[in-house]
Amino acid sequence: MRRRELPGGVPPPTKTELKRQAMAIQDLADRLIAAPESLVAELKLPDKLADAIALARRITSRAALLRQRQFVGKLMRGIDCEPIRVALESETQNARTNAARFRRAERWRDRLVADGDAALDEFAAEFPAAAHAELSGLVAAAQAEREAGKPAGAGRKLFRFVQETLAP
Repeated sequence: MRRRELPGGVPPPTKTELKRQAMAIQDLADRLIAAPESLVAELKLPDKLADAIALARRITSRAALLRQRQFVGKLMRGIDCEPIRVALESETQNARTNAARFRRAERWRDRLVADGDAALDEFAAEFPAAAHAELSGLVAAAQAEREAGKPAGAGRKLFRFVQETLAP
């Protein structure tokens, strides 16, 4: 039986469990400090916590930033952290989705420029709503640009077109 444990009751958390909880809240505080300001504003945090986060973003001294991060973690121990955790996870998932969409648009652009008509047909089959006449013109311009060794202006236009087509 642990110290301060009542017979038949729920045992109190161990020192290790308390440390794990404190470290999890501190990690969440660090992610909150690094999160975009718009996300922090949407969370409607207590004024003292919001001010501490804003101050932490302005601090340049390493030691002072460490103290401020710990202070933000201390303030977060007094509030419900689950909505913050959910919002940060959602933001992370959105960033992953946008990055994956960006990489997919890059791959399509590269295939369209490299393969030409075959890739155009595949793109048309996958995205029937896209303006194919405009797309074929952009692909031809990007191919001519690449062969001439010019800067990639048409390639960027093609990329933007593909990216807009891939957008939900």
